[in-house]
Amino acid sequence: MALDRTCRGGGDMDTLNNWRERLISKTTRPTLITTYKYWLWFGFLLVITGNGVFQYWKQWQHGLYVTDMRDRISWGLYITAFVFFIGISHAGTLISAILRATKAGWRAPVTRIAEFITAVALLIGASFVVIDMGRPERIFNVYLFGRWQSPIMWDVMAITTYLTASVIYLSAPMIPDLALYRDRLADKVGVVRNFIYRTLSVNWKGSPKQQKLLGKAITIMMLVIIPIAVSVHTVVSWIFSMTLRAGWNTSIFGVLFVAGAIFSGVATLIIIMAILRRIYHWEEYLTEKHFLYLGYLLAAFGAFMVYVNLSEYLTEGFNLEEAGLFAFRQLFLEDFAAMFWFYIIGGLLGPVVLMLVPKTRTIAGVVTAAILVVVAMFLERYFIVVTGLRVPLMPYEAANYAPTFVEWSIFAAGLAIFCLLITIALKIFPMLAIWEMTEEHAADISDRPTEEPNMVGADIVGSLTSTERLPDAGPPAEGGGS
Repeated sequence: MALDRTCRGGGDMDTLNNWRERLISKTTRPTLITTYKYWLWFGFLLVITGNGVFQYWKQWQHGLYVTDMRDRISWGLYITAFVFFIGISHAGTLISAILRATKAGWRAPVTRIAEFITAVALLIGASFVVIDMGRPERIFNVYLFGRWQSPIMWDVMAITTYLTASVIYLSAPMIPDLALYRDRLADKVGVVRNFIYRTLSVNWKGSPKQQKLLGKAITIMMLVIIPIAVSVHTVVSWIFSMTLRAGWNTSIFGVLFVAGAIFSGVATLIIIMAILRRIYHWEEYLTEKHFLYLGYLLAAFGAFMVYVNLSEYLTEGFNLEEAGLFAFRQLFLEDFAAMFWFYIIGGLLGPVVLMLVPKTRTIAGVVTAAILVVVAMFLERYFIVVTGLRVPLMPYEAANYAPTFVEWSIFAAGLAIFCLLITIALKIFPMLAIWEMTEEHAADISDRPTEEPNMVGADIVGSLTSTERLPDAGPPAEGGGS
């Protein structure tokens, strides 16, 4: 078996087996144990969601008049939320795929959490487009009668493609772990979860042929998902930059949006990792190393965002006409100055400083930087949307916009549903990639780097679930099977 070839000594085998059993126990704990705190949290999220649903019913009954969006400012908090959630969706598939492609050995405990964030954030982000529509029942007309000349149509198709690819990319590496859940938890969970495990594990037995096919599928999806993810937020930026509005009509928006999406995605991943680490005591698996590496990634993108913003505002600021001057003044000096400078100082420079200073280069420092980034990137999305629409196209005074209680309630419900879906996923799916983490640990024990993908961990899980005996010797199958 690949396991025998990776861990050559009997002591190593015992060590790895003990480590694996401890990992399985820790990973299945959220699935098997439900405390009163879980139900309190679940109930809290349901209350916020219920209020949002009620406020949306009011909006459905009375139209968008219950919001503060009017003919001059027709986009507001909903489109801000759409751009924000689509941005944090890059926490998963893009970051995970890049870490796989670069063969980063420390990625294993991080990727599964990141991929779940992607799938959930895409669902929530796409729903805000429907919420923003005055007649949401006509959403299907976009697919049936959409104008292919419109960036909005491109965006709809890009997000649909990205969501489909992300679900596949989440599901494929989870197959060996779902097979483990299928066999280990059959008498410990209900009918619904047993059905989910049997269905999604697709009769996984850990055979060499299955490992070969899975390795190929993961590699193909890894290569496909990167350009899809980059294109999605580029197309989102085109909704704004392909207009003639001052503050929007700039070619750098594509770079700014993609970099900002990865920036906020990494920050969201750090925050959720810290919460799960604290609640479920996953300190052994989500270590300081993982937070520091993600913190370095956060600081790198923070520095890059400083460069992109400096390039944009310096270039635009040298050739200001009346409309451009208005856009600049409301950002730098007037209505949105507080948001803008918090974004620059707290959200971009802050994380860089926190990672440069040794005393703050800790888990607490990284999480603090991540919180600053998430808040700052939401504010950036907000002032990009609203300030562009405030610039008068005719010789009128600027329009004003302030989200109403209905809008804030629906946005809060979106956040609550995001948390709710992650909470439910914890009760059903393995949030830590058991076979990949076992593979990484086996490589650490044998003191040699992990190759991508060698499927040792999948072989280990397969050995627990297979009814056929795997060969003990011979060359490994292509893709890493034994």
